[in-house]
Amino acid sequence: MYKSIIRPILFKFDPESVHHFSFSSLKLLFKLPFTKSFFRKKFGADDERLKQNIFGLEFKNPVGLAAGFDKDAKLYKELDHLGFGFIEIGTVTPVGQNGNPKKRLFRLKNDNAIINRMGFNNEGVEATVNRLKSNPGILIGGNIGKNKNTPNQEAIKDYEICFHALHDVVDYFVVNVSSPNTPNLRELQDKEPLTKLLLHLKKLNNVKEKQRPILLKIAPDLTDEQLLDIVEIVETTGIDGLIATNTTIARDGLTSANKNETGGLSGKPLAKRSTEVIKFIKSNSTSKFPIIGVGGIHSPEDAIKKLQAGASLVQLYTGFVYEGPGLIQEINKAIKNKAITH
Repeated sequence: MYKSIIRPILFKFDPESVHHFSFSSLKLLFKLPFTKSFFRKKFGADDERLKQNIFGLEFKNPVGLAAGFDKDAKLYKELDHLGFGFIEIGTVTPVGQNGNPKKRLFRLKNDNAIINRMGFNNEGVEATVNRLKSNPGILIGGNIGKNKNTPNQEAIKDYEICFHALHDVVDYFVVNVSSPNTPNLRELQDKEPLTKLLLHLKKLNNVKEKQRPILLKIAPDLTDEQLLDIVEIVETTGIDGLIATNTTIARDGLTSANKNETGGLSGKPLAKRSTEVIKFIKSNSTSKFPIIGVGGIHSPEDAIKKLQAGASLVQLYTGFVYEGPGLIQEINKAIKNKAITH
């Protein structure tokens, strides 16, 4: 029903407006009696064979929602009923910011893709913390970044503020230095500043009463040499894992009219490259740290390829928008049938 009726209607309107409309509609829908039980019965994936224990956390299934969809933790409770094993909120910055000027979100229907140049629009970390205080037990990742006006030399302070604020209300952290939509942010992926940042967060984590896993989200546009640096950084800093990958600035093979819009590209065109990155990292690391695979997952087969390449978990965003919530259930069913575990 989603692909035949709901999606064609939604896709007639501006994508950012539809995003906000969908949030409001789901909020209202889940206030109706029996809605939660209906969605849990239809999309739920509670099965012992799907449970994964990764970096000390138990995931009820390996299919999560990627950051960027529920930036401010406004809908995570409702989204949990659609069958996700975990939900990542953010990217969150210390101070709320509007992000880049609109229009900044574009569907590439011919390519089953999205280009966004949102620019870390969010209400600020304190607003997010307040919403997560009422979390009923959903496994939450906190994706953190820096404010646009914070120079890279001072970026470490922004990540520290978000780390301290979110520490008691998230289950793991994701350090986002790979978005193409904040000026000069990707420079923080360079070896020296990235090592310094991760070591600082690791130090802060070590003195906490309860440590949280720290992951790094990387761009798909890194060269093999840069990926080898990333492997070395993860192993020397002792962080817990990687998320591969963020959106790409590449535009190879696109056919949609708005293919040249600036921003990060997500969706099917990213599937092959993100899987290649996972495989390369897994083949060139000695500690075999966990990887969460994300990028271009529009089918169970796409998810299986990432798991076979070495990912322990997967995340959806654009595939969720194009294929609907049924995709979560389909992927979990395929994983059960193939008995893929890590």
